[in-house]
Amino acid sequence: MPDVEVYTQPWCPFCSRALRLLDEKQASVREISAPHGTPARAEAIRRSGGRTTVPQIFIGGRHVGGCDDLLALDRAGKLDPLLTGA
Repeated sequence: MPDVEVYTQPWCPFCSRALRLLDEKQASVREISAPHGTPARAEAIRRSGGRTTVPQIFIGGRHVGGCDDLLALDRAGKLDPLLTGA
């Protein structure tokens, strides 16, 4: 199973929704706390190509976007193959 990294910040409903979906998929997630102004947030922005919102989600080192992007992948049937490495 590929590594899943999610940059989040406290009290973020989009972060919670993304983490909940990944939990439902039984993905092993490394949650990275990235509030505004932190080095982790700067890293998330750099890795995501300049996106400043959270969550920023990476599967197998590949940037897949934020919560809406993750939900769209799931609706399209493309999330499970990413999570299983298929």
